[in-house]
Amino acid sequence: MVFMYDEMRAERLRKLELLKEAGMEGYPVSTGRSVSGAEFLEKFEELVSSGGTEVLAGRVLSIRGQGGIIFADVADGTARVQFVLEKAEMGDEAFVLFESAVDQGDFVEATGVAYLTKRGQQSLKVTSWKMLAKSLAPLPTEWYGIQDTELKLRERYLDILLNEDLRDMFIRRGAFWQAMRNFLLQRKFLEVETPILENSPGGADARPFITHHNALDMEVYLRISAGELWQKRLLVAGFPKVFEIGRIFRNEGQSREHLQDYTQLETYEAYSDMKKGMQFIQDLYRHIAQEVYGRTRFTVQGHEFDLADEWKEINFCEIINEKFGIDPLTVSKDDAIAAVHAHKIQVGETLNKARAVDHLWKSIRKTISGPAFLVGIPVYLEPLAKRSPENSNVVERCQVLLAGSEMGKGFSELNDPQDQTARFEEQQKLRDGGDDEAQRLDTDYIRAMEYGMPPAFGFGMSERFFAFLENKSAYETQIFPLLRPKN
Repeated sequence: MVFMYDEMRAERLRKLELLKEAGMEGYPVSTGRSVSGAEFLEKFEELVSSGGTEVLAGRVLSIRGQGGIIFADVADGTARVQFVLEKAEMGDEAFVLFESAVDQGDFVEATGVAYLTKRGQQSLKVTSWKMLAKSLAPLPTEWYGIQDTELKLRERYLDILLNEDLRDMFIRRGAFWQAMRNFLLQRKFLEVETPILENSPGGADARPFITHHNALDMEVYLRISAGELWQKRLLVAGFPKVFEIGRIFRNEGQSREHLQDYTQLETYEAYSDMKKGMQFIQDLYRHIAQEVYGRTRFTVQGHEFDLADEWKEINFCEIINEKFGIDPLTVSKDDAIAAVHAHKIQVGETLNKARAVDHLWKSIRKTISGPAFLVGIPVYLEPLAKRSPENSNVVERCQVLLAGSEMGKGFSELNDPQDQTARFEEQQKLRDGGDDEAQRLDTDYIRAMEYGMPPAFGFGMSERFFAFLENKSAYETQIFPLLRPKN
């Protein structure tokens, strides 16, 4: 296969020399394109009537020849247009050069007129042409595409080029984030950008990536949340509604749902709370589904759900008690760990009470189709949420449950600096005990909160939601997922 590739590349280099000998550049600086492929087809009848000349450009996807005529399908990313070249119309020299030097994959420019073939194909009858970029590597055939799964990810650009369904998915991905952004902007949220490099990673339970900042000569962390603690500083600063759509990084395991770098939304609204926020979340999810897919009903990994349905509430402590016979609020560390082992729940870490209880919950979560909210979470599992006024041992946190997974999390933000300090200190004890995902004490954030932070509702969701709506793994829905270098 390597020999065949090298041979084909050598042949294309020879054709590049043919172009140069004919006085045609292989990679000119500019193109005279006057209209996109889509625009050409949209006003095709008008162009036929007027006989107007247009200049189109794009990549050659296929070439077919019949004696003194050549048909080439050319795409520019907006549409696919057939070019018709006739030797009698354009002259021997230009025709023969095209026939001899142009391959599938080349970018070409052609001048011509709108022309309807005998078979009714809207086409451009070419009067002249030039090369825009000679391709040296042969494309896989459109019919077979790329069959090797790993190669599809390594050479994603080719898979997108040849796979219309994949290309459409990434168009939907763009629409997914735009629908979210429009929803928030319409509600007067301010879009902000917060630091990616941090002195201390916070806002989530996750293991960070660490790097060295040469100019300041210090260790820094890639953020593990989309600016949660920074955005809450902006509430202190007086902004009532803020959001960020940004990249975050977590140095953890990889699975169908988890990646190490991905895009996440985080949003904060002053003078709101979890109860108000739950309606906000439902409105947001329904808006995204309708804007991107035109529907609210989905089937994902064997689960069926309709976002337009009423979202029920599931109490964390009650459902664990029903399933395992233990109360997460009073259970001891040893009993929680024993329950995990007794029910043969697979874990790949040293367990403390919090991690053990979380694993018990996750084994239940897989059975829930949703849409639903998980509420009533113990304080020791959430260091950044306010305590419930009904029960100070649980927090005002709601998690979106869809298709056996968590699809977003929101809570009434903790704004009591003394309570926040105490919870950070408890998290530090967990870190000292070997839990490297527990949160760090952020004294700068506490200092900001001491100036006064309004009551607020915060919410975060990641691109995992998009992957679920597509019923694909998170890896498949990233344009260029990270891969090990090829040896």
